[in-house]
Amino acid sequence: MGNLVKVVTGIMLVLVLSACSLPRGAALQREVLAGSDDASADFAVYPVTRALLPTVQQWPLVGEEHLSWISASHGSNSQQIRPGDTVSVVIWDSNENSLLTPTGTRQVTLDALRVSPGGSIFVPYVGDVRISGMTPERARGRLQNAVEPIAPSAQVQLSLTEGRGNSVDLVGGVASPGSYPMPDRNYTVLSLIAAGGGVSASLANPQIRLKRGSRLFGTSIDRLYDEPGLDTLLRGGDQIIVEEDERYFLSVGAAGSESLHPFTKDIVTAMDAVSIVGGVLDTRGNPQGVLILREYPRNALSAGTRGPRNQQVVFTIDLTSADGLFAARNFRISPKDVVYVTESPVVSAQTVFSLIGSAFGLATIATN
Repeated sequence: MGNLVKVVTGIMLVLVLSACSLPRGAALQREVLAGSDDASADFAVYPVTRALLPTVQQWPLVGEEHLSWISASHGSNSQQIRPGDTVSVVIWDSNENSLLTPTGTRQVTLDALRVSPGGSIFVPYVGDVRISGMTPERARGRLQNAVEPIAPSAQVQLSLTEGRGNSVDLVGGVASPGSYPMPDRNYTVLSLIAAGGGVSASLANPQIRLKRGSRLFGTSIDRLYDEPGLDTLLRGGDQIIVEEDERYFLSVGAAGSESLHPFTKDIVTAMDAVSIVGGVLDTRGNPQGVLILREYPRNALSAGTRGPRNQQVVFTIDLTSADGLFAARNFRISPKDVVYVTESPVVSAQTVFSLIGSAFGLATIATN
């Protein structure tokens, strides 16, 4: 019996020491946070609770593109002629001695008349006629009045071909990108996207960028759907770019997946992130030790409540308490955050007990 105890003790010692060095898929929470209490620690730890949320919400956003958007307003339902457009004018005149029509004909076509930067077109025997800013029908009336002094019986017809100033570009992320003429002044962003065949279903959280001159505006397609008042009117020369949300976060450790995850909506919370990564592994993960690793810019540091104490911050989340669960539902994930699910300490203990149980079997064999 004494030999059995000695054998068992020796084997247990070897196995316990071996268990301490067994490879693991993630660190324990205490290992990651070791040294955080030291005054010289170069990172700060904040437990995510409902009490902490108002403080964190005052801190600067990290990795977010700050783009404004333009609210919608009402425009005209009619076309308007703009510089750069092209018009075709047909003049009918039954007068045999008309100055406007060639001998032996009753009509003349002035084709592809480009509206000048000053907003006018040139008509022979009449001169420059300003038509910019008018509807095609009103411009036809203006031309009719202009030719009457030299051809009282003439009749004028006008047709419009929109130029660059009366069209908008739709780039990427839709079925049919390209340049689209504006049918009227009530042409909106969503109207243009619909004309282009709609947003591609393969894009994660599609983003809308409106380039107007030298300025760039941005929002998401979901926000435009949810807030119709933001479906802004387009102007000639605008460019609409539809692209996938470039923001992402990482998941590592004892999570359901270790990968790079694109943002699936404008605001991704910690609870959303846990769901996106496949949750905490039942066999290995520690639901009390979900960590969010984030790095703030130096200018975000503050001694008050409007910034963290250190650039490198670890937020700890306890998914086993109501406070932690509700806080996780409202804690906002930032681009490039790392969601780290730590290893459960129970796993190591179970490994040790399993090895101890095996030790008795080995000891018995060795004694025999």
